[in-house]
Amino acid sequence: MAEQNAVVMQQNLDRSCWVCFATDEDDRTAEWVRPCRCRGSTKWVHQACLQRWVDEKQRGNSTARVACPQCNAEYLIVFPKLGPVVYVLDLADRLISKAGPFAAAGIMVGSIYWTAVTYGAVTVMQVVGHKEGLDVMERADPLFLLIGLPTIPVMLILGKMIRWEDYVLRLWRKYSNKLQILNSIFPGIGCPVPRIPAEASPLADHVSATRILCGALVFPTIATIVGKLMFSSVNSNLQRTILGGIAFVAIKGAFKVYFKQQQYLRQAHRKILNFPEQEEA
Repeated sequence: MAEQNAVVMQQNLDRSCWVCFATDEDDRTAEWVRPCRCRGSTKWVHQACLQRWVDEKQRGNSTARVACPQCNAEYLIVFPKLGPVVYVLDLADRLISKAGPFAAAGIMVGSIYWTAVTYGAVTVMQVVGHKEGLDVMERADPLFLLIGLPTIPVMLILGKMIRWEDYVLRLWRKYSNKLQILNSIFPGIGCPVPRIPAEASPLADHVSATRILCGALVFPTIATIVGKLMFSSVNSNLQRTILGGIAFVAIKGAFKVYFKQQQYLRQAHRKILNFPEQEEA
């Protein structure tokens, strides 16, 4: 027994902190701790050094678990007992921390919902007229308005995501060489291409998504303006807006199909030049 105690005392005298590498001779007043299953040189560590190391790992979250980087044994961390007031405050802080993300998500969803309701109401008044729109919403069932108005921006966005121009473009590329009238109107459109270029996905980047969102939300305004400019003889605001929207979609789609086809042909006929040889001096 005496020999074992002597060995333990000798090991304690040979202690070295694996954080700061200091020994008992460097600081005889430091508090030592054996926090894990490690043996040898990594067995001992200063209490203050280990506290700083744990603080770095927890990054302000005092409840986070920390383990030894060598043997992966979890450190046993204890705190002083809290008084009743501090205990209640600590419990309330934990509950708020857990409920905070859910409350923020609920507020965000609610804000988006009421924004969609407001947008739907403004769109109804814009399409059918201010007074007519107010009369329609006043006579409608409130539950129907709460469900129907938010679906207006949703349906506009979903409708914007239907890329009907791509289907027209595929048919154009497939049958344009068989229709000679297209070559007379648009020279070079029906000519065979030397290669089929790769095309980017329409939703490959965030810019396309934002364009779809913005285009869908401003579409009622554009349809109203185009309807007033092109179909001013129509008395009904609703019919005028519908006709304006159809005309805008058709004209914009035709220009978009033509533009994308020209880009397609430009990519198909591109060439890579030889590297210019430098003249010898």
